[in-house]
Amino acid sequence: MPAPARPLDLRVRAQRIQIDELIVDDPHEVLAHACRAARTAPDTAALLGHGPGADLTLPAAAALLCALYEPDELATMGLRFTRHTTHVTAHNQQSEPVSLELSHAPEQGR
Repeated sequence: MPAPARPLDLRVRAQRIQIDELIVDDPHEVLAHACRAARTAPDTAALLGHGPGADLTLPAAAALLCALYEPDELATMGLRFTRHTTHVTAHNQQSEPVSLELSHAPEQGR
């Protein structure tokens, strides 16, 4: 029986960064969801400035929700995506990094 083929190590390194820009449709709903999330994930909330004596600001509330939930869930919590950007950098040991940036804005009326 032949030995199984060993995977090839191409020495390729790639980094993918995804950036989603959001706007708040309903600030009260976002704050309410974030307060509930802060109780279930207090360590993450503390990193964003929420503590026993401090209330979450709207930007901190949105950041907390983005850290804990998937995009589909965020839409039901009063946050809407306005643009999605993916930045990819790839290179091997013999080449300079190649960068590619893709940007996408959802259609209006969604």
